Amino acid sequence: MPTPDCLVVIPAYNEGASVAAVVAGARALPGAVVLVVSDASEDDTVAVALDAGATVLELPARLGAWGAIQTGLRYARRHGFRQVLTLDADGQHPTEALPRLRAALGRDDVVIGTCPARLSLARRIAWTYFRLLTGLKVVDVTSGLRAYGPRAIDLLARSEASLLDYQDIGVLLLLSGQGLTIHELPVAMRKRENGHSRVFSSWFSVVRYMVHTTVLCLAQIRRRLPEEAGA
Repeated sequence: MPTPDCLVVIPAYNEGASVAAVVAGARALPGAVVLVVSDASEDDTVAVALDAGATVLELPARLGAWGAIQTGLRYARRHGFRQVLTLDADGQHPTEALPRLRAALGRDDVVIGTCPARLSLARRIAWTYFRLLTGLKVVDVTSGLRAYGPRAIDLLARSEASLLDYQDIGVLLLLSGQGLTIHELPVAMRKRENGHSRVFSSWFSVVRYMVHTTVLCLAQIRRRLPEEAGA
């Protein structure tokens, strides 16, 4: 049997109630290895994921979703995987969409599963604002349903990506700034089975997220200006 070149990374924090079904769906993807990265979960996430057939990495302290995903990307680079697919452990991302995302990597460096229908008022305000600020053409900037090719894996596994707090704007700016191509595929997402969005759980969280990300965007814009002037 050839060595699998596709790794499915599932970041999980206290998702014992839903992670087994997500792992089972991901394992149906031909030739893929499923890795659950437990973000210092306090419930039975690790045991359930292992029983479902996943490889599991346990983080000793909480790093957030992006920290868990980058751990998976570094695991992929170390073990020679040339494709990484990511999805949430809460069941909202349909595993049946994984083959489509994987197939699209032949044309682009990054593919994002997009669901505009899930846009709440808070998301519409945040995403419109950041698209205007950054010039990014991505519609669903916070979707964790993604596929990364080898160039994206190498870039996002580096230390310069470790300082990012979220997996959306900062990651997308880093990718686009290095000339990587990003494509979106429409996907019908489900409602969360458990938990809530870290970013959009309250208006306070939304404001904090927007302030944090605005500072990041302005820093990236200032960084690009000297480079463009010297070109």
